[in-house]
Amino acid sequence: MLITLFYFFIAVVFIQLFYYLGIFGKFAFAKPQEITQKSIPVSVIVCAKNEEENVKKFVPLLAEQNYPDFEVVLIDDASSDETLEVFEEFEKQYPNIRLVKVENNEAFWGNKKYALTLGIKAAKKDYLLFTDADCYPTSKDWITAMTSQFSTEKTIVLGYGGYEKRERSFLNKIIRFETVLTAVQYFSWAKSGLPYMGVGRNLAYKKEEFFNVNGFIDHIQVRSGDDDLFINQAANKANTTIAYNPESFTYSNPKESFRDWFTQKRRHISTAEYYKFFDKFQLGLFFCSQLFFFLSVIILLAFQFQWIAVVAILATRYTVVWTVIGFSAGKLKENDIKIWFPIVEIALILTQINIFITNIFSKPVYWK
Repeated sequence: MLITLFYFFIAVVFIQLFYYLGIFGKFAFAKPQEITQKSIPVSVIVCAKNEEENVKKFVPLLAEQNYPDFEVVLIDDASSDETLEVFEEFEKQYPNIRLVKVENNEAFWGNKKYALTLGIKAAKKDYLLFTDADCYPTSKDWITAMTSQFSTEKTIVLGYGGYEKRERSFLNKIIRFETVLTAVQYFSWAKSGLPYMGVGRNLAYKKEEFFNVNGFIDHIQVRSGDDDLFINQAANKANTTIAYNPESFTYSNPKESFRDWFTQKRRHISTAEYYKFFDKFQLGLFFCSQLFFFLSVIILLAFQFQWIAVVAILATRYTVVWTVIGFSAGKLKENDIKIWFPIVEIALILTQINIFITNIFSKPVYWK
């Protein structure tokens, strides 16, 4: 029995090395990205529902970008707080702001995709750049950095949306590690010619891509997924690229409690069941390889079976994975993640198991 487990352990490590070296290495060891201003017309789109405090802080950072031809489309999705009033004041203050007011619709109540569709249709520019109401760009050259990756062929750009660092918070380290690992995955698969998702905190595409797939209609019944499900459907090797210059990053306020973050991740993970078969397969295989790696190590070392070989393989795995994560985290300006990697990796796997089990027995809550 133990000899079978030992060979299974070796196979799992080979799968891990394939992912980290064969796939994730494409991003980890990629050359730094240069920015060349394209000056293409851009509509920055922000959908907000009860985000009064956030939009007060972040809308000016969008409206005052250093870019020659852009507008900011602010979508108020039937907010019950003062979000609409704040938007109206900004509309008076900035000539490049366009306001879209969404009324409650019985057929699409609480559906962010409906609100985004109205905003996209109202946008006057050919290229769309999305972020969330609780996000802000790292610099006034954010639009320039993101749009610099557009070309005649590349009409979808996947960006990085990180979370602010919180000192002396282990939860914050888990959140940021999970965000880095997710970005490494979707960046690397995009560089491999198999893009499967993006994040609405930082995402750009030409408007025609939206209409080519009839917008969100094929998954309108799924409350989440205005970003990843759309990209899963619309993106391919020919039309998709990535932006990872630090000027292209956005940041959000992270959740402060485990319960809030757990609820958020339940929503995100629940959309994966609607991905294409291959994307579900590769994500599932990666997660299972992580889980079985740790289980195999624990059992083999507990029985001291071939422990010298097990420790050697364990050291090899960690050397490779730590290197890839380290280079990736450096590109994404999340350097402290490298130090905490072994601990937060285990914590994240345990959390993901909990999420999967919880989602089986109850449905997550979606858009506000």
